Amino acid sequence: MDGLNYLKSEIVIVGLGYVGLPLALRLASIFNVIGFDISVERINKLKAGDDETKEVQKSELQNTKKLKLTSKINHIKNKKIYIVAVPTPVDKKNRPDLSYLENACRIVGNCIDIGAIVIFESTVYPGVTEELCGPIIEKESGLQFNKDFYLGYSPERVNPGDKEHTVEKITKIVSASNPKILKIIGEIYRT
Repeated sequence: MDGLNYLKSEIVIVGLGYVGLPLALRLASIFNVIGFDISVERINKLKAGDDETKEVQKSELQNTKKLKLTSKINHIKNKKIYIVAVPTPVDKKNRPDLSYLENACRIVGNCIDIGAIVIFESTVYPGVTEELCGPIIEKESGLQFNKDFYLGYSPERVNPGDKEHTVEKITKIVSASNPKILKIIGEIYRT
């Protein structure tokens, strides 16, 4: 698949918290986006226009035509672009809890098809994308990293509640598992 076809694909955002939801809405101004969250309650509230994080307004949720919200895994199968934006909280000893990320990787791994790009926005320490996420996705999908699917990273830079430095106003940094995929990810975020 060439870069232009990727840019015509639906984008799946996995995790609709204070990072994923604003990103999903911003991307939905240009692309067809599927916002996925495992919480049925969260999806139902968002469909009703209620964002508990207060990052987006009711009118933003109700006026977007290119964003579908779902908690059903079968709705996100066989897409080409996945952006994972799940929490990575720290415990009392400041150790990151990567369980949400690991679960998201299992979900994505069971959904992707050959040629998929998985981009991580979750805050992680160096090496997690390739050393933890990639192997989980490989195991769940039966696909080979950097041959059948690709990884990218764009660290979230959102300050919760900051209405001045919103997702469309901050400079995003992107990386990828190879130069071709980096160009595609760059084009997505450039929008």
